[in-house]
Amino acid sequence: MNKQPSRKEQTHERIVGVAARAIRRAGYHGVGVADIMKEAGLTHGGFYAHFESRDALLIEAMQRAGQDGAVALAEHVAAREAAGESRFRALVEAYLADDQLDDVEGGCIVAALCSEMPRLQGEVREAARRRVLAFVNGVRGALPEGADASLAETIAATMVGTVQMARTLGDQSGRAVLARTRRALLDEYEPGRSG
Repeated sequence: MNKQPSRKEQTHERIVGVAARAIRRAGYHGVGVADIMKEAGLTHGGFYAHFESRDALLIEAMQRAGQDGAVALAEHVAAREAAGESRFRALVEAYLADDQLDDVEGGCIVAALCSEMPRLQGEVREAARRRVLAFVNGVRGALPEGADASLAETIAATMVGTVQMARTLGDQSGRAVLARTRRALLDEYEPGRSG
């Protein structure tokens, strides 16, 4: 039997959800406790009833954003696989889809924050590192049969960098970068497959 979450648990989850969107939108340094609490419809004073520190919130927000992004990506990949695409093609097509341009708040946490991650310290940096490794492992799991597993890092870096560049260029130029990279990855790692 599932226990209903307490009011405090619901409030905590609401704060983390707001922070998970905000961190992707504004970056680590753009996430202020007062702004998060206000966006969650709460007072700034209630923050410490839920978190030890701003870093504790950032870690949970990063974990939530990573989990949410992974679930959404997995759903897109599964739908494409069900339609007959290989896992690798499904991953490339889903991750490098045109809607990445507009979905910063709901998109990949690694693409949103990768350029900031090296400047982080302590536990927040370690949480960021785990997010990157989780993404690389997801790519590794989608590699075509017989592909060298070490290629996962290169492919992951290519996909993340492509999303960052496409968002920077925006509109038609960004879409063109996404399309060219999709084609290049598929031509390189699934040559001869129609599509």
